[in-house]
Amino acid sequence: MKPFTYERPATTAEAAQAAARPGARFIAGGTNLLDLMKLQIETPLHLVDVNRLALDTIEERPEGGLRIGALVRNTDLAADSRVRRDYAVLTRALVAGASGQLRNKATTAGNLLQRTRCPYFYDTDQPCNKREPGSGCAAIKGFSRHNAILGSSEACIATNPSDMAVAMRVLDAEIETVKPDGSTRIIPIADFHRLPGDTPHIETVLEQGELITAVLLPPPVGGTQVYRKVRDRASYAFALVSVAAILKPDGTARVALGGVAHKPWRVEAAEESFADDGARLAEALLADAHPTPDNAFKLPLVHRSLVSVMQEGRA
Repeated sequence: MKPFTYERPATTAEAAQAAARPGARFIAGGTNLLDLMKLQIETPLHLVDVNRLALDTIEERPEGGLRIGALVRNTDLAADSRVRRDYAVLTRALVAGASGQLRNKATTAGNLLQRTRCPYFYDTDQPCNKREPGSGCAAIKGFSRHNAILGSSEACIATNPSDMAVAMRVLDAEIETVKPDGSTRIIPIADFHRLPGDTPHIETVLEQGELITAVLLPPPVGGTQVYRKVRDRASYAFALVSVAAILKPDGTARVALGGVAHKPWRVEAAEESFADDGARLAEALLADAHPTPDNAFKLPLVHRSLVSVMQEGRA
């Protein structure tokens, strides 16, 4: 691990200003960042510890919905009675996402910001545009079983590993931030993660030093909420394919996919056209798929998983 400096700011404004310097990174639970630092994939010059900030509560919003502090631990979020009652897809995604030990440390903001688990990203002897821009992508002609079939580019075929983000996407969550200059903004989760394009190392729309302070959930939408995760083993593993679905009594549906792209994958226009037909909805979601020989199996896997989830939710 490379040497670094460290501080614990007392306010969100101080934290954002401290992280604005080149080479600075926020740290909270550290469940992803510390591993990457040990492997020297991440080599921050300065760590800004945000654990003392008052961002660890879940509050009801005046207009309905919930405001989830950035430091709320995954265990506490999954167990909250309001989340279990009104946002069941989120609880299910969190429980499917990691072991109890990790959920006890991992934070809401950190979950959204975790980096890909592509093996070539973790192997510093291999070229990876996400780790070292311009070096190439070893995954494209290498072992790509877990990699993207949607939204990829010639520069990167990595996937986003977050289960929670897929549920947040189907719930139309928003992300509240504060910038180093003190200004704030609200980012729809649909716009938060970037597709790789020519700059796969730029993974979100956050600016240097911009701090996530909360995730906002809209008023409950009701319906049957399902999270289905298909993985190589029943114990905690990253998704080959996951499906987050909200199926409403009026026949409408919301569906987001995980394990298939650089961000949670959702196509609202397809939901409007094929809300009552899982097979055709799957075809619409996969219309622009570009699988590799190693991960072409994800096409029928998405199809079967989505049909199964919709049949379960409509039963």
